Amino acid sequence: MTKTTTDNEKKESQNTPVPNVLIVENDLEFVRFVFEILARKGIRGNLAKDIKTAADFLDKSDCNLVFISNTMNQKTGKSSDENNNFKLLSKIKTISPEVPVIMIAQTVKQKMQNQQQIVETAVSTIKTGFNDLIIKPVNRQKIEAILDTYIPNHSISTMDFAEHGNRSLYTIVGKSPKLLQIIELAKKIAPTAAPVLIGGETGKELFSYLIHHKSKRSAGPYIRVNCAALSDSLLESELFGHEKGAFTGAYMQRKGRFEMAHGGTLLLDEITETPVKFQAKLLRVIEQQDFERVGGNENVRVNVRIISTTNKDLLQEVADGRFRKDLYYRLSGVRLIIPPLRERVEDLNDLVWYFVNLYAHQIQRRITKLDPAMMEIFTKYNWPGNIRQLWNVVQTSPILGVGQTLSLADISWLFDELPPLPQENQNNNLNNIKNTNHAFAGVPLKQIERQAILDTLRHTSGNQTKAAKTLGISDRTLRDKIKQYREQGVLQLT
Repeated sequence: MTKTTTDNEKKESQNTPVPNVLIVENDLEFVRFVFEILARKGIRGNLAKDIKTAADFLDKSDCNLVFISNTMNQKTGKSSDENNNFKLLSKIKTISPEVPVIMIAQTVKQKMQNQQQIVETAVSTIKTGFNDLIIKPVNRQKIEAILDTYIPNHSISTMDFAEHGNRSLYTIVGKSPKLLQIIELAKKIAPTAAPVLIGGETGKELFSYLIHHKSKRSAGPYIRVNCAALSDSLLESELFGHEKGAFTGAYMQRKGRFEMAHGGTLLLDEITETPVKFQAKLLRVIEQQDFERVGGNENVRVNVRIISTTNKDLLQEVADGRFRKDLYYRLSGVRLIIPPLRERVEDLNDLVWYFVNLYAHQIQRRITKLDPAMMEIFTKYNWPGNIRQLWNVVQTSPILGVGQTLSLADISWLFDELPPLPQENQNNNLNNIKNTNHAFAGVPLKQIERQAILDTLRHTSGNQTKAAKTLGISDRTLRDKIKQYREQGVLQLT
């Protein structure tokens, strides 16, 4: 297995996640040609000269795009080649069904004598599960078009990211001062063994990954326990393990999460969901770093760093008697509060492009621009669902929209979640239009109509139903006009 060194890796090896492309090909001249294009685009190229090497790479690495040559191992004969290619395709689709796979076909006169045969080959290739077919000789524009569609790799600002081999561990996207302040604090405390309590509405687990990865325990295990998902009866067994025969169904000894995390980090996610009675035992284990498995009498010693998370006001929980004060002080050696998305709108643009990059290979639609009206809505919205909500919106928009501009215009139900601009602002804007109607003298009527429709769509934040009502036309008429403007390339809500 060989790989390229991208320009991004040379310049920003610690700041930018790099996409992976796997090329399964034995034509080294073609490989060098593609590697050069990948390097210029900041994409990591990986070469597998046989099917086994390719399969091993896919087992161990994240992959964004795969090229497979139909001439691999050609000495073994055509039938064997095709079987190997389809076996690899099947493996890829089993591991990650959405990863796009492109067939590289060699032009051979006896195989493709005319355009009709090329078309038939392309149709057959797509039907068998490949996403596209390219036929040698391939020009640079064709390769770049495929990359721009499936791996756009738009530039984004990242505060921190980590990879293990070719597999991404975490990526923290943004550039806001509040986010930077929290990251610097997390990095400062990471090398210590101090317990950390992470609060806030979003990103808590992401920061726990960061602290573990930057700590002196990064080579050790990182174990997570979702306290909210476990019943009171299961908590003790899950955290401390049990001996064979400890209870009905305990057919063998089982290690708990504390024991599994020995030498590493244990994340107690949503720690406030533990019952008060259990918190007393948890406190003793955290302080003493030893315990007995359920049903056992052997003392098990561990060395574990504790990171806890909560989305509640923990001091209020203590005051209300739902959380032990002594456990609170033991867990909050250092406390981080992650700012919600609404307090760092500077990160919205980067986050949207990050999700576009992430989903491009699924939607197979090239996005080159973000609709300014959409971004204005995003900036003014409160985002009660934080990053997950933005993630869902951006995932939906490219699938149902059309064209190279990412917009909300075609997704009416999103306006129920993302309210338009205040009505008073709309009325003021419409009054401004009326006050300047003398400026339309001598302007063609179609141009005035088009401007009125585009301005109204902008004032209603893309809500077609409200725009049609304001304009006094039917929804169908407005949809027809929008379609016409899109075809003319003038539908840009700027």
